[in-house]
Amino acid sequence: MKRFWIDCTLATAFVFVTLGGIVEITDLKIFSAFDPLGEALGDVEMTDIAFSQLREDPELDLNVVMVNVSKLSRREIAQQINIISQYNPKIIGVDVFFNCPNNLRDTINCPALKDVMGNYMLAKAIEDAGNVVLVTKVLQSDSLFSEGIVDEYDSLRRSDIEIRGNALEGFANLETDAETQEAFKTCRSFVPRISVQNDTVLAFSVKIAMLYDSVKTKRFLARNNYSETINYRGNILDLHNASSFSGRYFALDWYQALDPEYVLPELIKDKIVIMGYMGDDFEDTSWDDKFFTPLNKQYAGKTNPDMYGPVVHANIVSMILNEDYIDELPDWLEWVIAIILCFINVALFWIIYERSPDWFDGVSVLLQLVQIILLSFLMIYFFNWYSFKLDLTITLGALAVVGTCFELYQSAILKIFEWARNRLTKRRQRVLTSK
Repeated sequence: MKRFWIDCTLATAFVFVTLGGIVEITDLKIFSAFDPLGEALGDVEMTDIAFSQLREDPELDLNVVMVNVSKLSRREIAQQINIISQYNPKIIGVDVFFNCPNNLRDTINCPALKDVMGNYMLAKAIEDAGNVVLVTKVLQSDSLFSEGIVDEYDSLRRSDIEIRGNALEGFANLETDAETQEAFKTCRSFVPRISVQNDTVLAFSVKIAMLYDSVKTKRFLARNNYSETINYRGNILDLHNASSFSGRYFALDWYQALDPEYVLPELIKDKIVIMGYMGDDFEDTSWDDKFFTPLNKQYAGKTNPDMYGPVVHANIVSMILNEDYIDELPDWLEWVIAIILCFINVALFWIIYERSPDWFDGVSVLLQLVQIILLSFLMIYFFNWYSFKLDLTITLGALAVVGTCFELYQSAILKIFEWARNRLTKRRQRVLTSK
């Protein structure tokens, strides 16, 4: 029995060594012919299926109203803020930067400076409203970036002081794998707070939620997670039917927000208003500041992004105010589950191989297939039923290779061990004989 448990332990270790080797080889892109398949499936998670296919239709969120600023000038955005603020919203979040690129403050590099009156009107509108939250962006200096430090920031991109005045702020950075703003961006999570030069700053959406309901927001922050999975509630009106749960937020297009007849007092009073770019109009299919989310109806392969950045922020606000969070399996527990299940499979394979070798191939493959299917369904439905992200990716990977690794261990690795042991034994015997 001692030899049996030793072999099970070594075979389990061999499985994870092999799995690590496969991951490294995949990262090197040696098998470039399979790159299209990898790209199609690389951005897919099991939970995407629960979001886009299984969840019941959520209710409308009546606390949040979206306003499209399109490509309006600062003067026109000021007019939108003035019209909205007269109906007493609780908070106005503006997901727009009002600054000059690279701090080049001349009218050639920063045409917005030409409209002096428009800039004054915008600053005055923000000041008069008194409840505006503007966006910032956390940045790394070149020196910090060159050191290879990740998730540490030392500066902020902000709107010009002449515009923002004493407005509140929150960083609008969202977690994606994209290297540039123009790249394909998948957004499933966000960072609620970040330390910048020894000062803790809140995310744009968290800042809005804090001003609306500090008690619920403090309970959210007390979870103390560096990153939180977004429990998406829905989208604005989707004329192109790319997203599940469209129309879950009331939204005003740019021209409607400039017309007092469209802005109903009961729609705005005591509500959260989030303003930002959501296409040139609601019929536009622009990719600017647009993300692929789990609500996308086509969750694998080539598709169009389905949600604008301001709506992602709205979903975060909804999640906090409804206290409808997504809990996740800790990384250490994910590894423990993977190791235990792999060890159990190796032990079963040893027993089957010793007692019924003729049945081994068929039974082992069947066991692997059944477990992979069951665990995949468990991941999807656990997320759907309990809003719990049961990430068993490592376990699934181990189960996918455990049968092959067991056969390699039994037929090759064990023989290498036996050969090495015999050589060592003979060498010791020769040494003893020579003495």
